[in-house]
Amino acid sequence: MTIAELLHSLGGIAQKQQLVARGARDIDLTRAVRSGEVIRARQGWYTTLPAQDDRVRAVRVGGRLTGLSAIASWGGWVLSNDTLHVSLPRNSARLRAPNNRFRRFRPGPATHLHWDDHTLSDRGTAWAVGLGDALFRVILDEPFEDAVAALDWALHSGVLDEFDFEALVLALPEPLRVVRDWVDPACESLPESLARTRFRLAGHHVESQVALDTGEFIDLVVDGAVGVEVDGYKYHADSFERDRAKDVTITIATFHGLRPSANAVFHDWARLHLAVCVALSERGLPLPSEIQESRDSRRRRIPRLRDRHRKRGTEVLNIRERGGNSGA
Repeated sequence: MTIAELLHSLGGIAQKQQLVARGARDIDLTRAVRSGEVIRARQGWYTTLPAQDDRVRAVRVGGRLTGLSAIASWGGWVLSNDTLHVSLPRNSARLRAPNNRFRRFRPGPATHLHWDDHTLSDRGTAWAVGLGDALFRVILDEPFEDAVAALDWALHSGVLDEFDFEALVLALPEPLRVVRDWVDPACESLPESLARTRFRLAGHHVESQVALDTGEFIDLVVDGAVGVEVDGYKYHADSFERDRAKDVTITIATFHGLRPSANAVFHDWARLHLAVCVALSERGLPLPSEIQESRDSRRRRIPRLRDRHRKRGTEVLNIRERGGNSGA
């Protein structure tokens, strides 16, 4: 078996001792690097992954991916992954720049280091912390809608089961456990998740995957009147005719149908929300500010709770680790 094949069997990146334990010799490693078959991520680490892959960059720094960076590496729902989140044991030393193993690490906005308890090293892979630890970090550190989207993905894709989800929630500071009531395993995409959370934060009542007489489902129904189908090439490729027929069905079902693109959800939310409010107003229905003051109070409370209970690098999540949960 070649060095590249050995690395592939180990997830694409591994320490020298792991390769040596499987029969690799120093001369084999040297030849593989010289031929370009593999690259050195940092001293004692080898990989077949691209040099700019976030997994390689995290290992090059001296740690592993965590938070949104880890979620993105597993194909999770992440709107923006501009910052490299790296988990490091508290005693880590000789940190290197994420893009150059010969340069010392210099702090900057593009890389966020999380100094975690050593027990996290028992979970996950060579290049990422365990799924539960990554999600825990996202809930603590990221905007609320991003945390909900990551949890929606984990439950919808099946990489996180209900048992581990409940363990994750119970490990959170008590006020943050409200996130349990915002997650929806039936959610099918990132823009759908973001739209649902944003509508709810604005005070609307939102139902997900509402059944139609045809057996189809509306992505979101806002305040019982507006049916929102989140569209976009990435999420609805090759379904033009079927989607338009569904729009007709939504109207027949007496809903005001809207089909915004994923890009509209991501980058033109104010206009989309205005359209929903106009549709509600034209139907004589109350707008969010008129619906219920308690909902508005809950909306304002969430960011403050998150800020108050943010404790970077100090919490250790102790949940049941399964093969699928490690991201391996």
